[in-house]
Amino acid sequence: MGMSVTISAAGAQDAEQILKLQYLCYQSEAELYGDYSIEPLTQSLEELRAELSAGYALVAKLGDEVVASVRGSVDASGTGRIGRLIVHPRMQGHGLGGRLLNAIEAHFAAELAAKRFQLLTGHRSESNLRLYRRHGYAAVATEAVSTRLSMITLEKDAAPQEFAASA
Repeated sequence: MGMSVTISAAGAQDAEQILKLQYLCYQSEAELYGDYSIEPLTQSLEELRAELSAGYALVAKLGDEVVASVRGSVDASGTGRIGRLIVHPRMQGHGLGGRLLNAIEAHFAAELAAKRFQLLTGHRSESNLRLYRRHGYAAVATEAVSTRLSMITLEKDAAPQEFAASA
């Protein structure tokens, strides 16, 4: 490819492209679980805009095209809740998901003092589980959502921050 992928904070202007990419990326999840009514496929643009304004999101762009995204927030206990890590199917397998995961973790740890990170994925989503395990996440809970779907909660501690200033 002649262009490189850039990662930056998502803005309101990215919402429509993120929603379209989300719809594309979650088709395989819906097929895997036999459920096309999952929230990522039914979320409205207004709901996404509200979610983006309440939390933090990153986009990866190839030129002007959003090809990947991730979003989340840090709660009062210091847990960075990461969700909706999506990568365009043509861009998968090149480390982009891992780069986004690292970038949002770094932001949450440095800017919002996250102490740990947590994310969810479906029990049949093997590629997601492999990615998260490679990045140090471990399963801490499983919850049956329906007869077809169990959600696995994965967590990891934030790496201790190194400070140049001495105490």
